[in-house]
Amino acid sequence: MDRNFARSLALVLKSEGGWADNPADPGGATMKGVTLANFRRYVKADASKADLRGISDAEVATVYRRFYWDAVLGAELPDGIDYAVFDFAVNSGPGRAAKYLQAAAGAAQDGRIGPVTLAAARARPAGVVIDQLCDARLAFLKRLPTWATFGRGWSDRVKTVRAQALLMSARPPAAVSNPAPQPPGTATTAGEAPRPGSPAPAGSNIPAAARAGGLIAACLLVAYAACRHIAAALQRIF
Repeated sequence: MDRNFARSLALVLKSEGGWADNPADPGGATMKGVTLANFRRYVKADASKADLRGISDAEVATVYRRFYWDAVLGAELPDGIDYAVFDFAVNSGPGRAAKYLQAAAGAAQDGRIGPVTLAAARARPAGVVIDQLCDARLAFLKRLPTWATFGRGWSDRVKTVRAQALLMSARPPAAVSNPAPQPPGTATTAGEAPRPGSPAPAGSNIPAAARAGGLIAACLLVAYAACRHIAAALQRIF
């Protein structure tokens, strides 16, 4: 999902590190995982290695979004699968990442993620797709001639990607739609401190109709007593 781009990018950058210009790396010079070729393609056409070393965070995000995230339709993939495919694309290219996703989802492997691949990925449990994708990715990396040089780092990276992707795929706890009434002194809103319950006023538990009836009866008794008092007074006079 597109809401996962910032989180996925932050995780990718932890694996990519900073400046690297290892002659054994076929990708050539990179800064935060951005190659000089991609920096020239999306940011500055005539950039030098010195320009690449000074790349800004916004420029890094632009390259990653346009060249990797958008290429694998990260905004439309299920949670967790989006990150796993995105990191694979950064490490080994969007086309290969797409083919391996299609294999894990049971779709035709043409290297282009479209509606059929998306539907297949959504139809399977995310955890199953993530595990199969990471297993196949690690097997691919082990077949590379540079495994002896970079194998340990790649293995750790795939392990981290698997764990984080599975966490992202986990559904949050379902919200309670109709919570039970809370007793006095219980917080009713998230983050709200419990409020001490105050004692109910005297008679507050008596129904309104009963209270009204009692008041009328009392008035009648007072009137009756007054009438008897008047009658007794008149008898003494006459």
